[in-house]
Amino acid sequence: MDSIISLKNINKYYGTVVKSQVLYDLNLEIQRESFTSIIGQSGSGKSTLLNIMGTLDKPTTGEVYINGKRTDSMKKNELAELRNETLGFIFQFHYLLPEFTALENVLMPYRIKNYGITQEIKDRAEYLLDIVGLSKVKNNMANNMSGGQQQRTAIARALMNNPKIILADEPTGNLDSESTENIYNILREINERFKTTFVIITHDRKIAEKADRIIEIKDGRIGLDLEK
Repeated sequence: MDSIISLKNINKYYGTVVKSQVLYDLNLEIQRESFTSIIGQSGSGKSTLLNIMGTLDKPTTGEVYINGKRTDSMKKNELAELRNETLGFIFQFHYLLPEFTALENVLMPYRIKNYGITQEIKDRAEYLLDIVGLSKVKNNMANNMSGGQQQRTAIARALMNNPKIILADEPTGNLDSESTENIYNILREINERFKTTFVIITHDRKIAEKADRIIEIKDGRIGLDLEK
């Protein structure tokens, strides 16, 4: 399999007067269609790493390639287009819009890029809500759903534009163990059904160990890289 994400000699500093280094000469290849978990203590640099993969942040030095395109030298509008077409994001906090229904929230990434919602697009959104088990509450307002339902809505939203890569930052961080297991199983099913590449940051060792590959970030470097 070929790499869909490639990081070459990544260094990341924050601050101008007092500089602190977060990532140190980091090299990483993520294979297409793979399911990878990234673990590490708070402050280890794992969220910075995920943000660089997702083009939400740029390395101080080094090269970033997403789906064959070099992104660290792209302009803002090029990055926005790449994110919208290639990447889906799931965060610990679902960031749903409370004044919209579950279905309307799922349609939002498509609406941002396009204008009209055709029946075909609406059908796709409903299909995604069905995959995450939310058909019965698709017309509920976002703030009238449980935490687990809101996070499942966020997963469906991340899939709306059929991204090749899903980046998830602590997607089960606010959920109980049953909901956590449920969310993990959904992500796995999506990985297998759509061949979507997943990179998941998690504190939950049980979830991490179910991935095909575990990468541990320690003090801004790769301390462990295990493939099953």
